[in-house]
Amino acid sequence: MEGILANYRRGRHVQTNHHMVIYVDGLKNKDEAKKLIGKNISWKSPSGKEIKGKIASSHGNKGALRAIFEMGMPGQSLGTKVQIK
Repeated sequence: MEGILANYRRGRHVQTNHHMVIYVDGLKNKDEAKKLIGKNISWKSPSGKEIKGKIASSHGNKGALRAIFEMGMPGQSLGTKVQIK
């Protein structure tokens, strides 16, 4: 299953670089998103580097997910695809 990295998890003054908001095609509401909590996720850079993480919770009411990665994600990762296993 694939998802798209939408944005960092943000507040008014703080941006958390290892927390990301992810959209997955086919998820329409919060209940469908809750089924994916706990699954592993990975992002590969164009140079071949892989950053792994885990889906922590749903985000909002429209089926977005919040994932926590093991290290901070680069800005170039926004809008790219991730693999959900």
